[in-house]
Amino acid sequence: MTLQDRITHDIAEAMKAREQGRLSALRMAKAALMNASVSKGRDLEEGEAQQVVVTLIKQRRDSIEQFRAAGRTDLVDREAAEIGVLERYAPAAATGEDIARAVDEAMAQTGATGPKDMGRVMKAVMSALGGKTADGKAVNELVRKKLSGSA
Repeated sequence: MTLQDRITHDIAEAMKAREQGRLSALRMAKAALMNASVSKGRDLEEGEAQQVVVTLIKQRRDSIEQFRAAGRTDLVDREAAEIGVLERYAPAAATGEDIARAVDEAMAQTGATGPKDMGRVMKAVMSALGGKTADGKAVNELVRKKLSGSA
């Protein structure tokens, strides 16, 4: 069953169970998947569909930061609940050990020696983490520390 099929099936279940929060998040995800499919002019591959979900989660996290700064805890709670629903459909998250290993391998592979090699290392790390989601900020900070020699 594809990701889009799972979401469609879960929308029906949420409607039957009258779970409005879950239903809203799933409908939003389905709409985003359909928009991505239309913009590509074809059905999405599984990896592309998962990337859409990852993007939606990242957008929610960014919104939470903004809402916290504005003191809107009601909206923070809603966005956090949506993240909880969406994370069930996202690929597995990379652990700290996975990220550290990928950074070390990328530095060895690219021959990186200093901060000027940041772009090459980041590209190699993100491709090495292929099927897993990783917070770009965390990866960036770790790469920056290792390249500057403080880690």
